[in-house]
Amino acid sequence: MIERFELAPGYTISRLIHGGWQFSAGHRLAGAGLDDALEVLVASAELGVTTFDCADIYTGVEELYGRFLRRWETTSVATPIQIHTKFVPDDADLPNVDRAYVERVIDRSLRRLGVERLDLVQFYWWRDEVPGMEQTAIWLSELQRAGKIRFLAVTNMDVEHVERLAAAGVQPVSDQVQYSVLDRRPEHGLVDLCARSPMHLIAFGTLAGGFLTRRWLGRADPAEHGNRSLTKYRLIIDEFGGWAAFQRLLGVLSEIGDLHGVEPSSVAIRFVLEQAGVAAVIAGATRRGQMERNAKAFALSLTPEDRARIRGEVDAAPGPSGDVFGLERDRSGPHGRIMKYDLNRD
Repeated sequence: MIERFELAPGYTISRLIHGGWQFSAGHRLAGAGLDDALEVLVASAELGVTTFDCADIYTGVEELYGRFLRRWETTSVATPIQIHTKFVPDDADLPNVDRAYVERVIDRSLRRLGVERLDLVQFYWWRDEVPGMEQTAIWLSELQRAGKIRFLAVTNMDVEHVERLAAAGVQPVSDQVQYSVLDRRPEHGLVDLCARSPMHLIAFGTLAGGFLTRRWLGRADPAEHGNRSLTKYRLIIDEFGGWAAFQRLLGVLSEIGDLHGVEPSSVAIRFVLEQAGVAAVIAGATRRGQMERNAKAFALSLTPEDRARIRGEVDAAPGPSGDVFGLERDRSGPHGRIMKYDLNRD
């Protein structure tokens, strides 16, 4: 049974969210067809994963989810689906963002998804040196009052940025951030902020692009990483302490999983779900069967000894250090250099 969480009054989501990044044109696995993707999404919804994550900058995914919604409405009108998207203006466009720009992108998301109101819009602003973050959030809140958006949220924002928005009168209901047994940066302030505000965390990267699965246990450090996810999360492994430290952690997750009859990935998901402030985790699935394995985290009860073993490995790691998305915001560093900043073109 997939657990559910009331993210805002009257708005309940599944605590396991189907991520859409791996369906995007810039990431899609070779041979993954659109019809196959629809079947995967339907299978997740039938499992009880009723919340789906996408973004205006995930090329082709809002359109895919629009097709999925139409397909779902013809098969199961009794179970509502929640679609979370994002508003991430292109880096190059930041100086020219105005209310018309904001409304145009929101209207485009509505059109792509084929809905009258967006369930949740998660906002991000690339550069502090370009003014306009607070004003853009205010324009989004105006569109919320106009009925085009149900709830406003943010993504990849640290405490300072969330508090700046709150001071401008825009209180996000959630912050989608990278959070896993390999990356505890949300614990550097955001968790405390959640404790004193209405905001909750939605965790992505919980399986580190697939690294936190049994297939990597005992394997040598690969020379090639295969796709953007593995490239990104291999850098996080370096920050965590390197390949040997990662293998020790994965070994602990596997041993705990064996004791409970589940995969190490289920242990990794369950651990993050139990952390303070976490409403839900996002996991990708491009093939049938993947989400079913992820869902086994909800049949798992970690013991105090299990939690202590995992926390011991996590706390012993030297990093990643700093605030959420701090490494990625540094464009001169390895994390920033692999980012793509202008994906919102029509």
